[in-house]
Amino acid sequence: MKDIPAGERFEVRVPRGSSVPDLEHASEVIAAALRIRELRVRRNSDNASRAEIVIARRDPLAVGPPLPWPEVDASQASLWQPIPFGVDEDGQVVRVLLPERNLLLGGEPGAGKSVALSLLVATAALDPECKLWLLDGKLVELATWSRCAQGSAGVRVSEAIEVLGSLQEEMDQRYVHLLSGGKRKVAQGDGLPLHVVVVDELAHYLTTSDRKERIEFADVLRDLVSRGRAAGIIVLAATQKPSADVVPTSIRDLFGFRWAMRCSTPQASDTILGSGWASAGYSAANIDPASRGVGYLLHEGGIPHRLRSYYLDDSALASISARAEALRGHCPRFRGV
Repeated sequence: MKDIPAGERFEVRVPRGSSVPDLEHASEVIAAALRIRELRVRRNSDNASRAEIVIARRDPLAVGPPLPWPEVDASQASLWQPIPFGVDEDGQVVRVLLPERNLLLGGEPGAGKSVALSLLVATAALDPECKLWLLDGKLVELATWSRCAQGSAGVRVSEAIEVLGSLQEEMDQRYVHLLSGGKRKVAQGDGLPLHVVVVDELAHYLTTSDRKERIEFADVLRDLVSRGRAAGIIVLAATQKPSADVVPTSIRDLFGFRWAMRCSTPQASDTILGSGWASAGYSAANIDPASRGVGYLLHEGGIPHRLRSYYLDDSALASISARAEALRGHCPRFRGV
């Protein structure tokens, strides 16, 4: 047994004639009998007779003071290093490594998406070798980083298509370069900077009234997300309308990392994490509306991880963006901005 912030963790072996799925199926009955908050069961990937059991007596991620970001005072950062993103139910720091990954972040208004996204954007801005591109469907959410960006677009979908199109050309040129050098992907120190594309609000661009622009935007974005990873292009997309008719599965399924914050329905949660996770017990619809910044992160390991993201207030964002701008000096701007 090991004490953890949520309660206790055990490793158990199920008796002969039973199975871990049987234990999972009975978890609600057992939790009620023990009068605990929750019983979580996770099968051992190497031994079907063993499982990890968590007796959750409390919610360590419930409402409390904001968690300050450990890198808030950093003078510089590198996207090639893991980024501290939040703290899980065991009190452990959760980090994400972005190269060769894309991240889709969704949740209802007020869930804390903008703050969670800002942690990743801040790291990209503090990396002077990184090229930052902003698609701000709300005009104000990414304004803090505008002077650090290589290029950006606002509410006009045609501008967003132009920005993505320029990155598509860069991606194709990089693959020619990699082919000539006998390489399969961009690596640290090879002189090819990472490009980070931030899209907020994704739904704005995917639901525009102009059908031709809507289809063109979706096609270019899908191409960047599917082929851009090895070329050093990272897409971070956020939406407050996580429904299948807004975020097509053909796009969602290409995102390796997914972060579901508070959602109104299990179906909306599954739109972000993927079909079936809500019925398996990983539903962002069960997150307390008062618990801003809490969500399920699907990243390394393949199982959604419940955590609370770190927090950056407006003052911290302004300070970081000023340091990032000084690091970068003059950013040549894309003409379509």
